[in-house]
Amino acid sequence: MKKILVACGAGVCTSTAVLNKLKSILDDRGFKGKYELSQCKVAEVPAKSSGYDLCIATTTVSEVKCPFIMGIPFLTGRGLDDVIKKILEELEK
Repeated sequence: MKKILVACGAGVCTSTAVLNKLKSILDDRGFKGKYELSQCKVAEVPAKSSGYDLCIATTTVSEVKCPFIMGIPFLTGRGLDDVIKKILEELEK
């Protein structure tokens, strides 16, 4: 079970949008039941990230203790295919 942390400034709005899109993408690609998603404020990432396999955030993060991927493409659509490819590579490790 891969644990993915999704973060944004307040831990509510954009992280929820990313989380919902990510869930749909992962389920469509055969990962249903193979991952666990959580969300938080970006300020909580340094303390929480060590317990996760991957962190995706919509803003810069100062200290991440697991692999990190910038999640802005989930909001803009630009570069989303590359981000999805990186996420899938991390999940297959």
